[in-house]
Amino acid sequence: MKGFHPLKGVRVLLALLFFIPILIFFVDFTGLLPDRAHVLLHLQVMPALLGSMWVVLIAQLLIALVVGRLYCSTVCPAGILQDIINRIYCIGKKKSKGTRRFKYRKPLNRLRYVILALTLVSAFAGVLNLALLLDPYSNFGRIATNLLRPVVMWTNNGAAEMLMSMDNYALYQVTISTVTTAGLISGLVALALFIGLTVWRGRIFCNSICPVGALLSLFSRYSFFRISVNEASCIHCGLCEKSCKAEAIDSKNMRIDMSRCVDCFNCLSSCSNGSLQYTFNPGFLKKETAAPAPKAEAEKQQNSRRTFLATGATVVASLPVLPAFAEGKQKRKRRKKWPPVTPPGSLSIERFKDLCTGCHLCVTQCPSQVLRPAGMEYGFDYLLKPHMSYDNSYCNYECTVCADVCPTHALKPISVEEKTTTQVGVAHFFINRCIVQTENTDCGACSEHCPTQAVKMVPYKGTLTIPEVNPDLCVGCGGCESICPVRPMRAIIIKANEVHRHVEKPKQEEVKDIEVTDFGF
Repeated sequence: MKGFHPLKGVRVLLALLFFIPILIFFVDFTGLLPDRAHVLLHLQVMPALLGSMWVVLIAQLLIALVVGRLYCSTVCPAGILQDIINRIYCIGKKKSKGTRRFKYRKPLNRLRYVILALTLVSAFAGVLNLALLLDPYSNFGRIATNLLRPVVMWTNNGAAEMLMSMDNYALYQVTISTVTTAGLISGLVALALFIGLTVWRGRIFCNSICPVGALLSLFSRYSFFRISVNEASCIHCGLCEKSCKAEAIDSKNMRIDMSRCVDCFNCLSSCSNGSLQYTFNPGFLKKETAAPAPKAEAEKQQNSRRTFLATGATVVASLPVLPAFAEGKQKRKRRKKWPPVTPPGSLSIERFKDLCTGCHLCVTQCPSQVLRPAGMEYGFDYLLKPHMSYDNSYCNYECTVCADVCPTHALKPISVEEKTTTQVGVAHFFINRCIVQTENTDCGACSEHCPTQAVKMVPYKGTLTIPEVNPDLCVGCGGCESICPVRPMRAIIIKANEVHRHVEKPKQEEVKDIEVTDFGF
């Protein structure tokens, strides 16, 4: 009977159990969820691949081999977002007395597998731009960080202002300082892409553009459990085909393309007489039930082989180009005098660029909001990757949150002890900008905010003192730069270490216990 199939109910429940915590983890600015919630993001395929988390990657591929691409409808937040967009669009169509109808289309195998090959080859060659632009998880992260999170914070501020007018201080206003122009544009582009493609052709992004979907399709086409058609009871009503947002059901020939099926189980709910079933039917044992392929079908198979060969030739031809492309970017980077300051745990700028996909999770989780998505100021190869910006804040001395939550291990997990001895950069003092020099007045704010005693005040003129930097103690936290009152150019600025260094912790002054025997008067 047509209705809500139990498998669809299970799929929806699993999707909510993954999507809601992930969404809250990105948009929450109050620390509602514990830091351990980031383990849900370690189940994402692209971060697992880039972070060499082979257990997670192999597990996801095995799941695709056993039950199909359930990942795309339950674990991937971008896939669930597309389902939400599709549901909203369907509701709008119903209100206008319209209905959503999909239809079977031939798979764009050449496009999706060429994109997959180029993504993998370029990633291993150290050019991560394609993965950054197409990774579904990272695109969702940029949408949540740069669009949804600011909306939540603005809503909070509006509600807080309204409550304060009634002498209710249950909410407090927060500062929105992590959104950059590049981050905002990236979020808008990603959201527009998902909306446009979903409204146009359902899951076309997942089945023709997404490299993760293409990788999983190589296994799901042979899945042990799959949706099959009972030809004896099928009445060719076409409802299953019209409900398939993956455009994978050919109702005329009673075939289902499991390489594109995302296990949403909408077709099971739409079938009027139960002719569709999700059963154990391994793809490598599956026999063709349709009529023998005519000449046109044989030509189609021949074209598929040609497509495979063309894809391989394209990949092979691209191999010498990608390293040269990466080398050119490295040369342009070496000409830049002030490279970006990368977060602790990144180990080096080059390693960080090779692994970071710009999901901006560290940006949202940073308690001091010192991380910012980069624009083009550090070159195209650093576009959208986070860097330390000390305009209004600094890196907390013993904080390791960004390294703890990074799903790709672009930021390697580090202990507090390692954090306090990792030098991400060194403070450089410009005496001609300092107000002690220019205005003959006392300051010392940089020294007061240095947690390692790397900046000390030394005698200057008369009773005046001026900062002096000890690079052997500086960790590049930016406490001095963020507090410096000189504008527009600060008098003390952190210059990045392209490779992070180890420094010794400052020695604590000995505290002597003094025994008080009387009151002293």
